[in-house]
Amino acid sequence: QVQLVESGGGLVQAGGSLRLSCTASERTFSRLGLGWFRQTPGKERVLVAAITFSRINTYYADSVKGRFTISRDNAKPTVYLQMNSLKPEDTAVYYCAARRNYGLGYSDVEYDYWGQGTQVTVSS
Repeated sequence: QVQLVESGGGLVQAGGSLRLSCTASERTFSRLGLGWFRQTPGKERVLVAAITFSRINTYYADSVKGRFTISRDNAKPTVYLQMNSLKPEDTAVYYCAARRNYGLGYSDVEYDYWGQGTQVTVSS
């Protein structure tokens, strides 16, 4: 069982930045595909960014391309989501997720483990 613990959420003004972190308990972290999802009330979780175990391949939702960057440090083991130029529409609960598959996962059903979520609020 992989445990994921997120941190770094909070309140920020539009145009500001936040960095989310997600630390895993799993020693085989380096073999996991990872992703960040977000969810707003009444809506489904949607994928924001994903990264393969090798860090070679990444995916970004169109809404965050050029503003968000996903990265991972397998030695820590932690996955990050750097969020710049934040907009009020980025307000959501952000979840990190892991999958026992080397490749990219594009939907929540492809992920096996989830963090508890961290609130990001962007004020206008």
